[in-house]
Amino acid sequence: MNDSKDCNIVSVPRQLTAAVKGKVSYSRMRQAHGDARAKLVAALPKLDVGPTGLFCTRTGMPEADGLYMEIGIIVARAFAPLGDVVPSDLPAGRAGHYRLVGSFEGLPVAWPFLMTWCRAQGLNTAGINWEIYGETASDPSQQVTDLFALLA
Repeated sequence: MNDSKDCNIVSVPRQLTAAVKGKVSYSRMRQAHGDARAKLVAALPKLDVGPTGLFCTRTGMPEADGLYMEIGIIVARAFAPLGDVVPSDLPAGRAGHYRLVGSFEGLPVAWPFLMTWCRAQGLNTAGINWEIYGETASDPSQQVTDLFALLA
């Protein structure tokens, strides 16, 4: 699954998002994603966000009791908050990148792999990370998730 040649440095543009923010315990991550996506799907028709893109999650650095997460979707323009759905973004800049092809169950291995690769290249990360999820694959082994670690 993990091969260092699969990691690279990319330049990424700023992308606006609609997100549900909060700190999530590790045991609740799957439930938090489901809850946030339901809120997003319910709110999007009421927001003037333009065309939407792929689902994404922006995170901070892992902590012992959980992870700060912004579970969202890429949108075309800024908007006023609506309940728990607030504007945010995926930042512009240089980022370490790894494309995971396979089930979401591979994410707990993929993130340390990307971070180890960044350190091995002498790259400092800024503490802002995100995932962009490809279209839902009918076969989980074909699911695509792009991981990004913003570089300092």
